Amino acid sequence: MGVIINQSFKNMVTTYIGFGIGAVNTLFLFTYFLEQEYYGLVSFLLSAANLIWPFLIFGVHSTLIKFFTSYRTKGDQDRLLNLVLIIPALAALVLGCFGWIFYEYLLNYFEGENDLVQPYVWLIFLIALATAYFEVFFSWSKIYYKSTFGNFMKEVFHRFCISILLFSVYFEWISVEVFIYAISGVFVLRTILMAMYAFSLHRPRFGLKFPKNLSPVLKYSSLILIAASVATVLLDLDKVMIEYYLPIENVAIYGIAVYIATVISVPQKAMHQITHPLTAEMLNNKDKLGLKDIYEKSSLNLLIVGGLIFILIITNINSLYELIPEEYEISILVVLLISLVKLYDNFLGNNNSILFNSDYYRLVLGVGVVLVAIAFILNLVFIPEFGIEGAALASFLAFSLYNTSKLFIVFNKFKIHPFTSNTWWLFLLTTIFSFGFYFWDFSLHPVIDIFLKGSITVILYIFLVYRFQFSVDINQIINRLLKRY
Repeated sequence: MGVIINQSFKNMVTTYIGFGIGAVNTLFLFTYFLEQEYYGLVSFLLSAANLIWPFLIFGVHSTLIKFFTSYRTKGDQDRLLNLVLIIPALAALVLGCFGWIFYEYLLNYFEGENDLVQPYVWLIFLIALATAYFEVFFSWSKIYYKSTFGNFMKEVFHRFCISILLFSVYFEWISVEVFIYAISGVFVLRTILMAMYAFSLHRPRFGLKFPKNLSPVLKYSSLILIAASVATVLLDLDKVMIEYYLPIENVAIYGIAVYIATVISVPQKAMHQITHPLTAEMLNNKDKLGLKDIYEKSSLNLLIVGGLIFILIITNINSLYELIPEEYEISILVVLLISLVKLYDNFLGNNNSILFNSDYYRLVLGVGVVLVAIAFILNLVFIPEFGIEGAALASFLAFSLYNTSKLFIVFNKFKIHPFTSNTWWLFLLTTIFSFGFYFWDFSLHPVIDIFLKGSITVILYIFLVYRFQFSVDINQIINRLLKRY
């Protein structure tokens, strides 16, 4: 776990910087600098793009990681790289033609209460295409275990640019309309910079020759297209359906709650950048013992860090909402349900990497398709009945079923699971801290309240984790820090 912890720590720091900037944008700049309906519009455009880009990329970003290490010559590797560059372009051409043919229908779909979306519908496709190619070039860098720059571009760059654009709107240097178009430009620029970095690591010889094992490569890509898209669809389906049933401002309100909870998934995203290619290599080399070890340790380490963030969010959520405009406040139930989903994601460890790089991804495909349908039905029923809380409940149920299914598949096929004796102690510790500190209030300014309660929570939590040696890797990091200072 040495290289994993090292790069994961760097990625986590970068990701948290990005999330910190994003938190300022989400909680303050968007809420105070933009009108609520325009904030909802931006949230909707980005969520809709997130639903589309997995279909444009056609699973080739996962294909690249799975098959690259199996090729032994640069020529074969170059052929694979050529393939992953061409497929998204072909998928974009097909989808773009459909979009052009049915463009008037799309405009009519947004008539009425949310007609603000109409002029910007085409930006959804542009952002989706830019995101698809960004993911291709990010995977390109991961196969060389160089994920730090890509992680910076993915988590920090676009959020920082959006902060600048928001201040530009505030000082009236640009209009809101220009701001929305400029956000699309940021995603395009990010992709260009990522492409330049990827080509600096490996510049392939371009041509129309594709890998000799083209059939299994395309088969994997076509199946992973749906399997790898499930989590993305489940993540943003609720926001898109909220736009359909409720005024568009509700997308912004719900988006704030989701963003707060998403902070829990930062460690998982950071560790995934390095565990994904390593897991693929272990599967290719049939290293079962190494696979079991990385599965247990990644789950345990992510549960420790994710549990602490979960506690900080739940125990400080009321103070946090006092800092933002009153019209954006939301039931704590929404934050709790989405936070539990993110904590469950952390507990899975490198489960996704095991499934998507093994021969059992077809099972995930079947389960995923069924659960997307279930999520759609749940949103269809719950949103009209319960509003935003209904969307959160639908996501919680759908993700819980999905994650439990993935745990079962890995256990059934590989005879490994992420549970250790320390796992149960961590669940208990997280529960006790969450309940214990939630009702503790200093009755001071919200910022001071968050700082005091958060500081006490962090110190006690880290002390107990270190004292009872829940994780060898985390104890080693703490020991190194103590020796340094």
